[in-house]
Amino acid sequence: MSDILESLSFEQAMAELETLVKRLEEGRLPLEEAISAFERGALLKKHCEQKLLAAKMRVEQITGMTENGAKLEAFNVS
Repeated sequence: MSDILESLSFEQAMAELETLVKRLEEGRLPLEEAISAFERGALLKKHCEQKLLAAKMRVEQITGMTENGAKLEAFNVS
């Protein structure tokens, strides 16, 4: 993923993705521009998914619970 994409916050990436989706749904883009928009959208989607996963893992670490309610066990590095 490009450095520029990596620097986007979740909210920034979602806003750009929503804009791209609207433009694609209008159906007025020339083919090459539509393909480029679709490619960018796919990268933005992946970026957002990664941000959400990182946030989920952080919350699980903070609360000590997994998604299914199981308690996470701390481990010692000796």
